[in-house]
Amino acid sequence: MLVTRLLIWSCCLFGFSFSTFAQQTDSLAEKVLVYQLSNGAWGKQLIDKKAVNYTLPLTEKLLQKISETDEKHATIDNGATTKEINILIAAYHKTQNAAYLNAARRGIEYLLEAQYENGGFPQYYPNTSLYRGQITYNDNAMINVLTVLDNLVKEKNGCVVLAEDRLKERATDAVARGIDCILKTQIIQGDSLTIWAAQYNEKTLQPEQARAFEPISLSTSESVNIVRFLMKQPITPAIEKAIEAAISWFAVHDIEGYRFDRTVDPSTGKTVRNLIADSTSVVWARFYDKESNRPIFGDRDNSVTYDFSAISDERKNGYAWFGNWPIKLLENEYPKWKENKVVKK
Repeated sequence: MLVTRLLIWSCCLFGFSFSTFAQQTDSLAEKVLVYQLSNGAWGKQLIDKKAVNYTLPLTEKLLQKISETDEKHATIDNGATTKEINILIAAYHKTQNAAYLNAARRGIEYLLEAQYENGGFPQYYPNTSLYRGQITYNDNAMINVLTVLDNLVKEKNGCVVLAEDRLKERATDAVARGIDCILKTQIIQGDSLTIWAAQYNEKTLQPEQARAFEPISLSTSESVNIVRFLMKQPITPAIEKAIEAAISWFAVHDIEGYRFDRTVDPSTGKTVRNLIADSTSVVWARFYDKESNRPIFGDRDNSVTYDFSAISDERKNGYAWFGNWPIKLLENEYPKWKENKVVKK
């Protein structure tokens, strides 16, 4: 694999495409090939912690950084790997360039290898240090993976070109185990299902803290997309129960009459994000206490509070503490699903 990456590097430096010269190429897909790691995945950052940016020209300095990025950076966080797989599949349909299809296949094989037996996906693989090994719904990481695999199973969004028997068979099993994991990790309060946490222990399936400011909690943003994924599946009684419970929880725990927006603190002149009264708006907190359902907020010092004003300005401005994520789900998507659903007995 090292020889292949060096060949890609040399081709880019001298202005040649790595793909077969007789084939059409796609400029974005060509860059995606360069960034692919030896295990088939992609990272979200280079070694200097700068985010991957495919609009940047592949200079000698940048190519050197890419060549030094190893497998410990392989991740599904922030859309990494799933985004690149989708780019390559689209580019293959446009160009019929086999290099793109082969790279997408290697990316999917990485996803299948990374999955735990219990169906969950770690944020990073094989680097599972600290919170990287947790089953991660945060920022839709696991749902992005399951969506790619589900598209392969259903031969949707261009994935028919990858639907060879063995790969499709493995993806079918992975999706089934992923759904089972989703159903097992929905948080229960008393006798009632609620929504999901952002991350879980990969062995116990219990909610866990990730970064210092991401406490154990119910997570609205991630739960919305979990519900959306479940609504695309054949409806079993268990899936129906999970969806209905989450929808009911969302409907009860909104914060009406506010929007989350930037405002100027008159005492300091600094711009700070805050809840602002707005009779036309409704929001949800990003995190809720998993026992009391009260909104909670974390900070970089590992402190957790129910008082949003108590966290640092840096965290107020640097995280999506409130949002209207469930609105479309409640007003449009769920009613359509409810109207058209057919439950598989």
